Amino acid sequence: MLHHTPAVVAERKALRINPAKTCQPVGAMYAALGIHRCLPHSHGSQGCCAYHRSHLTRHYREPVMASTSSFTEGASVFGGAPNLRQALATIFDVYDPDVVAIHTTCLSETIGDDIPSILKKAAADGIIPQGKRVFHANTPSYVGSHVTGFANMVRAMVETFPVPAAERMEAVNLIPGYVEPSDMREVKHLAKMLGVDARVFPDTSGVLDAPQTASFRMYPSGGTPVSVLERLGQSRLTVALGPTASEPAARFLEAAHGVPCRVLDLPIGLRATDRFVQTLLEDAGGALSPELNDERGRLVDLMTDMHAHLHGKRVALWGDPDPVVSLTEFLADLGMKPVCVLTGTPGKRFELRVRGILKKTAPRAVVGAGADLFFLHQVVKKEPVDLLIGNTYGKYIARAEDVPHVRFGWPILDRVGHAHFPTLGYRGGLYLLTRIVNTLLERADRDAPDEELELVL
Repeated sequence: MLHHTPAVVAERKALRINPAKTCQPVGAMYAALGIHRCLPHSHGSQGCCAYHRSHLTRHYREPVMASTSSFTEGASVFGGAPNLRQALATIFDVYDPDVVAIHTTCLSETIGDDIPSILKKAAADGIIPQGKRVFHANTPSYVGSHVTGFANMVRAMVETFPVPAAERMEAVNLIPGYVEPSDMREVKHLAKMLGVDARVFPDTSGVLDAPQTASFRMYPSGGTPVSVLERLGQSRLTVALGPTASEPAARFLEAAHGVPCRVLDLPIGLRATDRFVQTLLEDAGGALSPELNDERGRLVDLMTDMHAHLHGKRVALWGDPDPVVSLTEFLADLGMKPVCVLTGTPGKRFELRVRGILKKTAPRAVVGAGADLFFLHQVVKKEPVDLLIGNTYGKYIARAEDVPHVRFGWPILDRVGHAHFPTLGYRGGLYLLTRIVNTLLERADRDAPDEELELVL
């Protein structure tokens, strides 16, 4: 399919080919699903909402519930206020959520709908019932990426729900970032192992990895309850995992409610997880358990055992900025050489962070933000690699260049398990490292001549 991609890189300023990102409302919808009994609402056309829902459904293999203002040509010209008012009336009458989280689309942003004024009038007119909560985030599709949309929605949560704190409590706010439900479970597991009372938000575990019970539930049991969101301003500390996805909300809590924050990398791999654990030990009053120390030891043991199979392997990786930064560090610790590291989300911060990680391991690595997979393919054609690590859209490059491919990040549309097995924490590191090593070993077996096809490697 991509055999005719040219190796010569031409400068492109106004064109993205196979971008390594999607639009803000997807991330905003995913974040909203992390609130218990919350219905995400897309203020735009039906087509936008259908795309966002289907993309999330294909990744998580779970039905994604969301509503839409169903813009028509008339709403596009005269504004979407009547559509939103009618939508809210129908939502509360038929679906009865506790929370409606509205995100805008490029169309409603372009025409300039004043969402706060519309919601204020709807509440005054009794369209929003007493005790129900409606809030919104501005998520124009033509700015940033799905990670930006996630960050904007999470910040909107802390702008809306926390109430002024009369006193501080020992609880710690944990913002897990744009990660899988399994990773949010792992964050809670690490906090529990350290004896930390964690308020994790948003939390899609139990929502997008809900069990099959043979009965329909409009709102699964998971998600962060509103009662927890209201107490975020009373916590002693906020730990934001991933600066791109989580820092804006943490900074707002610090400025508005006086809750100090620590911004860390996503705990992918050994060192990043160590920093997370150390923060909870030192700043949150946690205590290291023998069981958690054993989890770390098992990851170190596997890293040591598999070093011979990984040392010097050249890797190209791409994805969202926060997980890619931590993964780059993990790969470098494994002795591998990340020679091409890209994200589709714009931002110089990513490039500076990755170059700092690779200054000794791979100082000549190609590092780019706001990049696309066409460019990655061109780099790989010029500088061949041993492994590709990234989302499903890299499979065409993998086939064209005959390079093994480990699925990682978002979206993964052609494999299963990512919503159920974490990549965060020590246990997630074991799972991720196992997939990387086994993928390389499978390729070694495939390419080995008969006399070198070993039973034990």
